[in-house]
Amino acid sequence: MDLEAEIRALQLDSADEINGVVTPEDHNSVEVEKLDKAEEDLKDEVQESVPVPDEQQASEDHDQVMLHPVHNPAKAKEKAAQEKAAKEEAEEEAEANKKRHLNVVFIGHVDAGKSTIGGQILFLSGQVDDRQIQKYEKEAKDKSRESWYMAYIMDTNEEERLKGKTVEVGRAHFETQSTRFTILDAPGHKSYVPNMISGASQADIGVLVISARKGEFETGFERGGQTREHVQLAKTLGVSKLIIVVNKMDDPTVGWSKERYDEIEQKIVPFLKASGYNTKKDVVFLPISGLMGINMDTRMGQDVCPWWSGPSFFEVLDSIEIPPRDPNGPFRMPIIDKFKDMGTVVMGKVESGSIREGDSLVVMPNKEQVKVVGIYCDEDKVKRAGPGENLRVRITGIEDEDILSGFVLSSIVKPVPVVTEFVAQLQILELLDNAIFTAGYKAILHIHAVVEECEIIELKSQIDLKTRKPMKKKVLFVKNGAAVVCRIQVLNSICIEKFADFPQLGRFTLRTEGKTIAVGKVTELSSAASSA
Repeated sequence: MDLEAEIRALQLDSADEINGVVTPEDHNSVEVEKLDKAEEDLKDEVQESVPVPDEQQASEDHDQVMLHPVHNPAKAKEKAAQEKAAKEEAEEEAEANKKRHLNVVFIGHVDAGKSTIGGQILFLSGQVDDRQIQKYEKEAKDKSRESWYMAYIMDTNEEERLKGKTVEVGRAHFETQSTRFTILDAPGHKSYVPNMISGASQADIGVLVISARKGEFETGFERGGQTREHVQLAKTLGVSKLIIVVNKMDDPTVGWSKERYDEIEQKIVPFLKASGYNTKKDVVFLPISGLMGINMDTRMGQDVCPWWSGPSFFEVLDSIEIPPRDPNGPFRMPIIDKFKDMGTVVMGKVESGSIREGDSLVVMPNKEQVKVVGIYCDEDKVKRAGPGENLRVRITGIEDEDILSGFVLSSIVKPVPVVTEFVAQLQILELLDNAIFTAGYKAILHIHAVVEECEIIELKSQIDLKTRKPMKKKVLFVKNGAAVVCRIQVLNSICIEKFADFPQLGRFTLRTEGKTIAVGKVTELSSAASSA
């Protein structure tokens, strides 16, 4: 009977729990809670009646503050500002301590080996791994062009690989012990000279690649070959230092011959002097094999070339000195390209001044004020950059379709002058057959990233080549080799500077029908020049 009663009681308890009624267990726990609370209240009463020593109270107060610190907005703000300033200072110091930066343009006749040397540099400096090289080797072999595989690193589009000719200016980066380099691989073919001009106008130093292979040097150096034109253009475009690499020295027709190397040097030195280069100060010659990478990153042994004890190519690049640039001058960055990417992005080389994120600048000649929201140097985002750097700059305040190559990103306080007319001193190189250089002569003007049609509207005076002074007699026309001061007009407004003030934006070339006919420098801006 007792057993039955117990079972019934259990069933009722279970039903009560399901219907939300407090079970005996819950009741017990409530009782326990009540007892605990009573105990705590009693303890509090005892503590209130017993005085706490001051030291113990202070310790408890300290613990309380540490557990729950009082928020001081002013102090927190000050601390955050200090941390931000310290971080920015560290970033600026890191950028200031960055290796120096040089732009190197590879120039020379088609097939001299410019792209192959560029590819070899990237391989030797660790920018390209063995697996990629094997892929390029297979691709070149499939096209029956085994020796072109190194050039494929620089020549990236299919047209270039099929023809074995560089068309666009290839661009890549590498570093040596002391210097960061941007390689500009200029096309050698005469059809693409405007692209070569674009590459050379961004360069600090030039590497003139000459093929030592029998017949190839002669073809490149003869009239009509690109070696001569490239040297003249490089000098005009401000490439002040030249490294002459005599390539393909390992070719069976050469076999590291000292006689061949000396013959090339003797033939080219007079031409370099005539083009304005100081061959003792500004020019270095050295023999290499671009395809095999010999005398490139390390000096070659006497077993390879017993008569050469000079430096390797990388050593020459590392030690070359160029004139310092002014980081505090008015900001000038000729725009060579633009594209859309989360706003408008412009590309170019900083010719003067410095740029920081947040700067307000102006795009000339259309006077559009813009704000700098991002700066990219090589592939890295940076807070600021100085002269000589090749940058991509993200700006707001202008659409990419309102920007053309040759526009200049400029400081607002001292913007770049804008003109449609200017006076220049010209050196006539070689006019087209039967052409006479006189008022009314039309040509294509190349000045920094600007390519514009122009017309000679007045010959002011001819310059005596011996005294370098203007002649008194009036001049109506001039022939090859003459130097002349003339007034030039362009169809559209362009951004230029006087050569004396700003050589990078004041030197130019005139071309017609695919041929460079004259080189010159801006001596006066027209009175209508607007720089507001």
